[in-house]
Amino acid sequence: MRFTKARDLLAAGLIAGLLAHLLLRLAYSSLAALPKLAGLTLLVIAVVDLVLGFTLRARILRKPGAKPVEPLTAARAVALAKASSLLGAIMLGGWAGVLIYVLPVREEFDAAANDMVSAIVGVVCAALLIASALWLEHCCKTPHSTRTDS
Repeated sequence: MRFTKARDLLAAGLIAGLLAHLLLRLAYSSLAALPKLAGLTLLVIAVVDLVLGFTLRARILRKPGAKPVEPLTAARAVALAKASSLLGAIMLGGWAGVLIYVLPVREEFDAAANDMVSAIVGVVCAALLIASALWLEHCCKTPHSTRTDS
């Protein structure tokens, strides 16, 4: 399994952002206002990833008092990290697409000012999810051995 590359996340985010922006251009006037705190669910996942990362890092580095990590547990954590970073990238793109649409039309539509707050919360929470997921993935790397051959 290879570690997540920034270009993969960027591609997913750009596609999601373009789709969100296109959909809003076609149907924004008929949509209901977005909940202001809709992006907070991403923050909850980010906190879980962050806590798991710190917990696993101590165990993988075999800090005193930390119990060893089972390989399957580390593999599951990496899978969670990869899924979280991809979700974060898609949601960051989607929320950015919303933000790019509502900024210029906030005078035209009453709901756009509310949706701008929703989009800002979503962008921030999605960025935090990406960061915590990449941290979790980094924490699951095994330490390099410092073996010397004689």
